[in-house]
Order: sequence, then C-alpha cells, then structure tokens
Amino acid sequence: MAPVMEQPAVRANGVGSKGLQAILSSPGVRGRKVTSLGATNKATNQPLLDLIQSIAMKQEQKDPFYVLDMGVVLGLWEKWNESLPMVKPFYAVKCNPEPALLSGLAALGANFDCASRAEIEAVLALGVSADRIVYANPCKSESHIRYAAGVGVNLTTYDSKEEVEKLRKLHPRCGLLLRIKGPDDGEARCPLGPKYGALPEEVVPLLQAAHAACLPVVGVSFHVGSGATQSRAYSAAIAFARSVFDTAERLGLPRMRVLNIGGGFTFGPQFAEASATIRAALKTHFPAESGVTFISEPGRFFAETAFTLATNIIGKRVRGELREYWINDGIYGSMNCLLYDHATITAQPLACWSNRVNPTCAGMGQYTSTVFGPTCDALDTVLSGVRLPELYVNDWVVFPNMGAYTAAAGSSFNGFNTAAIPTHVAYSLPPP
Repeated sequence: MAPVMEQPAVRANGVGSKGLQAILSSPGVRGRKVTSLGATNKATNQPLLDLIQSIAMKQEQKDPFYVLDMGVVLGLWEKWNESLPMVKPFYAVKCNPEPALLSGLAALGANFDCASRAEIEAVLALGVSADRIVYANPCKSESHIRYAAGVGVNLTTYDSKEEVEKLRKLHPRCGLLLRIKGPDDGEARCPLGPKYGALPEEVVPLLQAAHAACLPVVGVSFHVGSGATQSRAYSAAIAFARSVFDTAERLGLPRMRVLNIGGGFTFGPQFAEASATIRAALKTHFPAESGVTFISEPGRFFAETAFTLATNIIGKRVRGELREYWINDGIYGSMNCLLYDHATITAQPLACWSNRVNPTCAGMGQYTSTVFGPTCDALDTVLSGVRLPELYVNDWVVFPNMGAYTAAAGSSFNGFNTAAIPTHVAYSLPPP
C-alpha cells in the first residue's frame, strides 16, 4: 500500500526527491498517513503548527501526540554525509525507536547500533539484515548474546575479561570492538566514561584475553558522551584509539580494521565544529592508506529536531499575576529528558480551542507561568518562570525538538502511559 499523502512527495528543486521517496516507501512508513508540509519556513513553522492544530481539533480525547518530520530526517542525513562522508552512521536505536524513523533511516542507508534483544528485533522486523547491526553494549545479558548469535549479529563491543568469557561460550563467531574510555568527555551532557571504557593500562590484558579466547578483535570503539559540547574530546579519543591499533600490531594480533567513533553529536554549530575536528584527527591518525573503516553511533543528531510534541492543557490555576497550567505529559513521560538528558525545552502556545482567530497568540500579553505534568508528584514540573499568553483548559502547548531520549525513556507512572503516545508522520520540503 502506498503512503497516504496530501501533496506529491517531490522536492520543489528536485534535490533529495529520491531519498524522500525511499523513506516514504519504506516498510515502517508505507501504509501510514503521511502529510506534506510543503516548503516550511523554519522561523515560524506555520505549516507544522497548522497540522498540529488540525490533528488536535479532531481529537475527542485530547491525548498528547508527536509529529515526526521526515523532511528534517532527510536533511540531517544529507548534512551528515556532507560533513562526515567517510563515517558510516549506525543510528543508536535507544535514542528513539519509533518504527517510522528507523525505517526511513534504513531506506537512506543507515545501519544500527542496538543495545538489547528488543532493539535488535525491532530493526530486523523492518527487513534490515543482521550485518547492518552493531551490538554496542559492552555488558550484555547471556540470553541476549544467545539471541544475537542465533540471528547473525556478529559484531559487538567489550571492555572486560568477563565479557570475553561470556562471548567465548555463547557467541564464538563474534567480532569484537574494544571499547576504550576517551581521555576527555567533552563536557558531555551525559558522560559515559564512568560506566564504560577500558583504561590505558587495561588495553593489553583485554586484547590478550580476546586473543586467548579465539575471538577476533576487529577494531576499537569509544563514546565521548551524549551531547558532547567540546570537540577536542573526539581528537583525544581518536589519538588514543590509534595507540590501541599500534599496541595490537606490536602484540602480533590480526590487523584491526574498524574504528567506531561513537555518538554524542548535536545538530547545529557544535556538529560543524565536531565534524571538522574528527576529519582532521582521522586524517592524522588513520590516513586513507590505513584501510580502516570508520563507523559512528549518532542518536540525537537524527532524532532530536525531527520530532515535535503536542500536549493538551488539562488544568489551570490563577494566583495573582501567576498562571499555572497542567498538561497531559510530563517528567515521568516525554519530559523525563529534563532530568535524565539534562535537556532544555521550549514551549509554543497553541490556543486552538480558546482563540481560533489567533491560535499562536501573536502580539498578546504574557504572564509568568508554570507548567506542570499530569502526575500527583510535585517533582512533575515541566517549566517554571516562563512567559506565556493567557491560555485555557483544552488549549495546547507544543514542544519542538523532542525526539531524543523522550518517549523512549518515559514510564507509566500514575497510569499515564508514555508508550501509548502516537506519532503522526509528515514531511517538509526545503525552500525553493
């Protein structure tokens, strides 16, 4: 069945139309309603807000929902290949496992970083072959290792002798990437070094342990941390990885051929700086004649800006000049990113119930406002001290850039089920 589209899926200037058609024809998108947003002005996002208003006004239950813009995904894919053409992206499924996103990325040529049996199953269900998956979890359950072996996922990471022993017993055909701890976490939003990664003095024993177990170490992996803000971290980690390659050669081990530079990328100026640093470091430490294949594990880069969350105002309280609102998603749901991902979110009012003439409340007066989530925990406070126009119960509040570590990490606390929040698929086109 072809996707249901409101406008032809062709870019105005013809650029990227092949990629967009591939996305729309992919298994996880095919058969779903897909709405064209036309050439979207990113400053106002009016077509997107119009779509959200249309969906909201048709909802009797007024439940929260996401909109996934596949045009944004395609633009990010093109930006990645423009900036890091030598690095093959393995999308980190944990960031956002929405099937339409996984399917669209697969259609564009992305591979996948999976950390559990369920994530591997989700990717394989879309028709992706097992050789396009890296099992990038350095500490795996034995039952999950057995499953990976059974379906042919033959590349994984490790950073301990205990993991080598599990793999020797359960997946002896598996290729290994030695996960190292980078010297610098780049002031990452979520540092990973305290949990994963071999220290310099552990490299030789871990290489020797894998060799003794007859498990091939095919390369090195590192991750500077999610949401890294300082690009120097990549340069230092790549230099450390080079020393590990050299160490393996001195030990007489089979030649390693893969370098996994992990994730941590955020779209915007930081990505431009990081990609320039990575290109320079790879050229210095792994020149073309080295024959090394470069892969990466971007998650938020592809997911964060592609999703917009719409929530309904279910309660209101006025205390003098202060306006307090309750919405039907919060800290225990999609906004868990405030606690666990240290995210900064912004709110766009959409008064489509109380002010249909001016739903974005342009030019209206604003009040100091607090926005609470729906649960009975006082911790469930989404925004405090923000300026918002006068809104009412049944109006909506829209949150852009809500694709990274949001719904994927939500809960069902107090009976509010984050997993039940639906995703509507759309696509924008670049300006002509």
